[in-house]
Amino acid sequence: MERSPTNVRILRIRTMPTEDAVRARRYDAQPVARQSPVRVTLGVLWALVPFFSLGFLTSFVIGSAAIRLRSRKQGIAAGSYLAAFVAYLSAVDTPALPTDSAQYNVAMWIWILGAWGGGTTHAFVLRRRVFEPRATVPPAPVWPGTAPSPAPSGTVPTPYGGAAVPPNPSMPAASSSWNPWGAPASPVTHHTGQPQRLGAYTLLHKLGEGGQGAVHMGIAPDGAHVAVKVLHERFRGGTQERDAFMREVAAAQRVPAFSTARVVDVGVDGDTAYIVSEYVAGRSLDRLVREEGPLSGDALIRLAIATSAALNAIHSAGIVHRDFKPANVLIGSDGPRVIDFGIAKALDQVTMTSGGVKGTPAFMSPEQVSGLPVGPQSDIFSWASTMFYGATGLLAFNGATAFQVFQAVLHQQPALLPLPPSLRDPVAACLDKDPQRRPTAAQLMLAIAR
Repeated sequence: MERSPTNVRILRIRTMPTEDAVRARRYDAQPVARQSPVRVTLGVLWALVPFFSLGFLTSFVIGSAAIRLRSRKQGIAAGSYLAAFVAYLSAVDTPALPTDSAQYNVAMWIWILGAWGGGTTHAFVLRRRVFEPRATVPPAPVWPGTAPSPAPSGTVPTPYGGAAVPPNPSMPAASSSWNPWGAPASPVTHHTGQPQRLGAYTLLHKLGEGGQGAVHMGIAPDGAHVAVKVLHERFRGGTQERDAFMREVAAAQRVPAFSTARVVDVGVDGDTAYIVSEYVAGRSLDRLVREEGPLSGDALIRLAIATSAALNAIHSAGIVHRDFKPANVLIGSDGPRVIDFGIAKALDQVTMTSGGVKGTPAFMSPEQVSGLPVGPQSDIFSWASTMFYGATGLLAFNGATAFQVFQAVLHQQPALLPLPPSLRDPVAACLDKDPQRRPTAAQLMLAIAR
């Protein structure tokens, strides 16, 4: 029997090594946010309230949706329905106004088509979003032996989470504690109690720890605060592999820093490889959406343009991100920044391995899922999944297991109606299963800006 390309992809997924599959299910899989029959029933009853109340309770129904969805637009709509209710009462509650007068009939039709019929339709449109459990991006794994440590007195929280750092007037303080790399951990010190040094950098505190490595707050020789990522994998190669690793990360230093966290330095100290990048104070897109709800309007468009511009700069430097997702987009005080670009390929040089399933399943491209070679087009697909999450708070591709997520990535398309009209066509083009039909980052920027 001849195997089709689709069958080959599915076969490769099913034959994933057991250990990798278990790890993917344990840390990366996102449970399906399905509506139970009770939720469906409650949603329908909720949406029918404007109809059975003849439109008089429409403002309360849409107002509850605004609170649930944390949507300013829905709040404005609820206020409009309330204003229409007051205007309607003022128009028809006049003793001298005949019921067959033109004013009375106009007011009645406006009410029927507006707060009554329009409110019922509006409620049914919002019903699924209001009663659907919110799906969130899976948190980074908490590796054995890591735990939050209390911040000492007289310190300020870091945006990366974990231990706090001493106040420093030259370093902007974050509005909330957040860690884009994983679970917070304890300060890094030698057994003597002195801060640890790695190359030319002093490591003050461990900010967090994820699958690739541990990130530390560090101080550069010039006194500037930096983020030092110490890779988990010990360096196993010789001079040739060391040079290859340095070249891979050095390429990331050529990426302009206008929408990325600038890579400052890279080095290998003994068998410990590390990457030094600019310290960015801010929450990740993942954290922002979970705390404040989805983005909308100009904020979403700015995010789309800034991140597509960042990808254009990254790709122009000959780099493929390979793990573009909401947790790798920081919302800094000066705009969105993309982090952790160029790390995946550099890790291959550290471990002297390549291939395998790398990335977060819900934000992987079909070619990543299938184990095929990836290029810049893969980042474009992941960008679209990330924008969908930013606009809705939901995963574009969902499933109870990593295998189900992979199947969704390969064969399903998300409904793009919740996205602004200016983003629907660009995102749809980026989610094409054929990487050759996806736009480049430069084309994507122009499409959004038009």
